[in-house]
Amino acid sequence: MSGLRVWLDGAVLEGSQASVSPLAHGLHYGTGVFEGVRCYATARGPAVFRLADHLARMKKGADALGMPFDEAAVTEGVLQTLRANDLRSAYVRPLSFYEGGGLGLDVAPLRARHLVAAMPWKSHLGTGPDAGGVRLRTSSFRRNPSSAMPPLKLCGGYVNSILAKLEATRHGFEEALFVDARGFVCEATGENVFMVKGGRVTAVEHPDALPGITRATVMALCGAEARAVTLEELRDADEVFLTGTSAEVAAVSTLDTRELGVGPVTRELSSLYQAVVHGDAEQARGWLLHA
Repeated sequence: MSGLRVWLDGAVLEGSQASVSPLAHGLHYGTGVFEGVRCYATARGPAVFRLADHLARMKKGADALGMPFDEAAVTEGVLQTLRANDLRSAYVRPLSFYEGGGLGLDVAPLRARHLVAAMPWKSHLGTGPDAGGVRLRTSSFRRNPSSAMPPLKLCGGYVNSILAKLEATRHGFEEALFVDARGFVCEATGENVFMVKGGRVTAVEHPDALPGITRATVMALCGAEARAVTLEELRDADEVFLTGTSAEVAAVSTLDTRELGVGPVTRELSSLYQAVVHGDAEQARGWLLHA
């Protein structure tokens, strides 16, 4: 956090001044909720993409943890953080977590803290229509079932993603694909999955998958249908791509042993998405909050 300023509980601080107890409940048990949000440079200045939707989802995670969460206050925290760091383009990380009150499993006595950080960012999977694509490997791990943990951005739940990602990278792939016990595709470790067959775009639907905001955006842009998809069907697709705030629209160039390359539909949607988030397309209206 060197050189960056953060918003913590209503105040903007130097990153080095923001302190958290080593006995913070969230540090020990993952009792927190976060979001990944992007700010883009536009002709009208920096603009945050679909912030209200991100914070509405974040509040659902806070509610699941019995944690107070003020969407208006965190919205202001996001804007203050971007201005304090003079960032025109950035990745924004709002985080709410439990700190003091003991290390028991009862969260009622705990104190919640609320943080916003922002930093320059480049997609971890490669972005834009000219990116070369992602090597995706089917994981031996299962996704956390929604019957055990709601599919929201709860901090502790992402250990599941980290284990699957680590397995994939050890085998020479960039990303891992979760498939359930019945052979239905769920999602990647941090992205939703789409496929293209005969020019038709399908968004993978699964009860254990995060309700992605980038996914919803792409569906609105192209009219994709949402339904369950088997791994066998995905492997037979003409094109496969992933969507997420960080990844944006990322082509899958390799799925296990099958080479897919980067297809024309994926390229077109990636270009359109970039136009939208940068405020250069009509569809961006209402989705951009200028900082």
